[in-house]
Amino acid sequence: MINIISFNSSLAKNFRDLNLEWLEQFFKVEPKDKLLLEDCESEIVDKGGFIFFALMDESVVGCFALIKVSETVFELGKMAVDPTYQGNNIGQQLLVYALNFCKKMKCEKLMLYSHIKLKAAIHIYRKYGFIEVPLEAETPYNRSNIKMVLSFN
Repeated sequence: MINIISFNSSLAKNFRDLNLEWLEQFFKVEPKDKLLLEDCESEIVDKGGFIFFALMDESVVGCFALIKVSETVFELGKMAVDPTYQGNNIGQQLLVYALNFCKKMKCEKLMLYSHIKLKAAIHIYRKYGFIEVPLEAETPYNRSNIKMVLSFN
């Protein structure tokens, strides 16, 4: 069983480290990643976004961010689960938490950028109602080859 908590400054390093681990494993760390991960508080939280952490026995085992795009649209980003704890549905629990949080906040849309080689993640997003939409000409990440959106209304 996990406990999901909101961001506090003492966990910024956990957010950075969890995300760097998967980025370095599957892709490369891009300038936008560095910006968000090195100063997540000012780049995400202080700009109206949110960061949450999954705790298991007081250890941080996962995280995600809701990056503010507009008053009613957020980007689901920087979702990561410690490799030691993968396979325990932590990612799905974080996603469900994100969806419920967005509904309470009266969000209209939640969007995300990903890559089709992350098959398990894409499958889970589709399972929870995200649909593929066209990518913009300029995406925030070079690695992105799929954009998905979930509308709440």
